[in-house]
Amino acid sequence: MISDHQKGQRAVRTNLSTLAVVRNLGILAHVDAGKTTVTERILYATGTTHRRGEVHDGTTITDFDPQERDRGITIFAAAVSCAWDGHRINLIDTPGHVDFADEVERSLRVLDGAVAVFDAVAGVEPQSESVWRQADRHGVPRIAFVNKLDRAGADLDAAVASIRARLHPAPLAVQLPIGAEDGFRGVVDLVRMRALVWADGSDTVVEGPVPEELREEAQRRRRLLEEAVAELHTGALEEFCMRATLSAQTLAAALRDLTRSGDGVVVLCGSAYRNRGIEPLLDAVVAYLPSPLDVPAVQGTFDGTEQERAADPAAPFAALAFKVNATPTGRLTYLRVYSGTIEKGDAVWDAGVRRTERVGRILRVQADRHARVDRAVAGDIVAVVGLKSVRAGSTLCAPGAPIVLEPPGVAEPVVSVAVEARRSTDAGKLAAALARLAEEDPSLVVRTDPDTGQTVLSGMGELHLEVAAEKLRLGHGLEVNVGRPRVSYRETVGRGVSGLVFRHVKQDGGAGQFAHVVLDVEPAEGGFAFRSAVVGGRVPQEYVRAVEAGCRDALAEGPLGGHPVTGLRVTLTDGATHVKDSSETAFRTAGRLGLREALRACAMVLLEPVVEVTVTVPEDAVGGVLGDLAARRGRVSGSAARGGAAVVTATVPLAELFGYATRLRSRTQGRGTFTARPTGYAPAPAATAVR
Repeated sequence: MISDHQKGQRAVRTNLSTLAVVRNLGILAHVDAGKTTVTERILYATGTTHRRGEVHDGTTITDFDPQERDRGITIFAAAVSCAWDGHRINLIDTPGHVDFADEVERSLRVLDGAVAVFDAVAGVEPQSESVWRQADRHGVPRIAFVNKLDRAGADLDAAVASIRARLHPAPLAVQLPIGAEDGFRGVVDLVRMRALVWADGSDTVVEGPVPEELREEAQRRRRLLEEAVAELHTGALEEFCMRATLSAQTLAAALRDLTRSGDGVVVLCGSAYRNRGIEPLLDAVVAYLPSPLDVPAVQGTFDGTEQERAADPAAPFAALAFKVNATPTGRLTYLRVYSGTIEKGDAVWDAGVRRTERVGRILRVQADRHARVDRAVAGDIVAVVGLKSVRAGSTLCAPGAPIVLEPPGVAEPVVSVAVEARRSTDAGKLAAALARLAEEDPSLVVRTDPDTGQTVLSGMGELHLEVAAEKLRLGHGLEVNVGRPRVSYRETVGRGVSGLVFRHVKQDGGAGQFAHVVLDVEPAEGGFAFRSAVVGGRVPQEYVRAVEAGCRDALAEGPLGGHPVTGLRVTLTDGATHVKDSSETAFRTAGRLGLREALRACAMVLLEPVVEVTVTVPEDAVGGVLGDLAARRGRVSGSAARGGAAVVTATVPLAELFGYATRLRSRTQGRGTFTARPTGYAPAPAATAVR
């Protein structure tokens, strides 16, 4: 007979072997590089769907929101599940537009790997670079897919060169195209030295020998691949030195190690629109990207103690909520389960707010469709119904084993609009709808302007706010008036002050307030820094902390126009206390009022957000575009010819870009396009000091 212990050991081995065939990955790219088409072809190739969805027809599975179909771009990260070669792939199609970079950030926080899609003509584009850096920060292994090889001007080698130059990994091209541009019909697999060809009108790949005319070039590229891998991988180097070549097994194993360590990136190619190259891409996902068992145990804390959770279904439950979506049928909370198991009806603990929630239903997600499942285990990405107050970034865990996982970062909004309901009777409904929008998308911030009483909605860009306003209309049935967008300015110290003395004395009967501080203020890189140089205990440590808290309070409004203050260092150099009237409250007030007075004495500089703009236009329109950028205070940093068009790169104040899309279309007869990505803040002209 089998003992209970043996049954338990067998169950653990079964659970772990199940995790080994899971791949949690995202599709990352610049807007219009073909992410959604790649996702649709993956779903078609895996048999998840039986017809190919098209972005231009509005028939895609993952771009199911009406706004996504109308605009032809991905706005909201969509999760789908499919199966390939005995593996389960949980896939998230992420947005490519810079205004929705926070959706990418939340997705990358919970993914184990990613496929970065590049345009074979354009190579690495600005947002491709941005999402690549985001993946670097999260340590997410990637493989690259060079898409649109059937386009005129497509060049795999140029795309690989741009990856090497702009992203700085070692690109390891494992395929050679068969045919060029409109004649692209297949690839040579350099690892197994075979040809994969897709016939016109057929969705089936045919495997065969390398064509005679490509055999010499394929052998040359295989040799270059072996040399590049041997330089990066110790085990491969040993075999290469002994045999002067690498076996297919050694090469594949080395590529897997280099991908997972981030020392190299495997590059594949194809044309997703023509359904060419998808099967090898899926094989590469299975072969090279990690399973939940291959990534380090997730790190967390609780009450100051560091903890970790391994990807083990038998371990205490721990999961991160990375997306919240309000649907007509209820509130969906998307979870990445890192350890343990949950079932319908289980009680889970929200470690951030320290309250218990109960799981109503567990759903396997297929974009806007869902299938009920009995349980979710470590490594799963699922949606849960029944969690009433969990927010994106919340940690859910077993009540008896608390842990707090690091939440995804939230970018600071840079553009604001005033929003009001057209009918006064809808004011309450608008407030509730805005609160729901901010709950679903943490990068949207809702506040009330203290001077005008207006409701102000802030976000990551003009398009971001347009989409939010449209959701109010379509999703909540509200007609709203939206003001002209305004950018979020900052203030910083250009020249500081030393030895500013501030005394806070208040006597109004009973206990008084007394605090004496001496402050130095100087410019500094980054945000805000505070230090104490007080000697002799003239200001006790608890009062020093109160002064720092007061200084942080003062940063909310600067003297130029009430904008937040950044880029300064405050030093508390001296102070004095009163035996009865000094308190933390008094010193916090002194810190706040003292820094405000010091800032008024400083030479302050207004900062405005700036963006890097990449404009692609016909060559005959370059002159007009350059003149228009100069009129918008743009500084041109580069110009290049690409695929019969001119590509101009410039740094432009964000405030000058409102309405630029319409202007560019009119100047180029609709043939010009542009993309923008934030690059930080820069000093603004003195006349720009507006609130």
